[in-house]
Amino acid sequence: MSRKSKAAEFVDEDYSLTINGRNVQVTEAMEGYIKDKLSKIEKYDIPIIDITITMDIQRFEHHVNLLVKLNHILIKSSAVTDDMYASIDKAVDKIQTQLKKYKQKIKDHHAKPLEVVDMAVNVLRPLKEVEAAEINEEIEAENASQRDKEYRPHHIVKQEKKPLKYLTLDEALMKMELSGDVFLLFRNEVDRKLNVIYRREDGDYGLLMPEG
Repeated sequence: MSRKSKAAEFVDEDYSLTINGRNVQVTEAMEGYIKDKLSKIEKYDIPIIDITITMDIQRFEHHVNLLVKLNHILIKSSAVTDDMYASIDKAVDKIQTQLKKYKQKIKDHHAKPLEVVDMAVNVLRPLKEVEAAEINEEIEAENASQRDKEYRPHHIVKQEKKPLKYLTLDEALMKMELSGDVFLLFRNEVDRKLNVIYRREDGDYGLLMPEG
């Protein structure tokens, strides 16, 4: 079998597509077939960043590996048959099944009645200039105004109640992915303890368990 390989990249209005061939010549017919098969996943209306498909032939076995990148999520599938087109079909069908489950999971998450408890939230208001001057009366007059602007303390003016939801870790991660929030405070459904998930600069998530 020839060891020629071909990589083809396409960019449409929704996502980029990369096709790689190992030990197989990627023909225009293959490219067209792949693009036609992948068009079926568009019906799920899930934002896709890019798709990479790799085809390989090993001892008469036709391997296809498919990688679909969503927002912070990678979905993989693979298939092996004695025909490359059949392997493409199986790999894409597996991706369709996984995307369907993912979308249903999102739908179920939104429909699920979440258990909540009330959480006390302190509302702070900066001290007035007169109050700040009284606190800092021993500070030199020329520095009082500057210090008041830079280090002005706060005091509680009222309290509000905010819902603190009980979630599984998977539900909390999905909520972060869908909302784009910087952090999420919740009660873990497993141990009922307080958890905090925050978004890291490298794109990963950190998990704090202050009641561990």
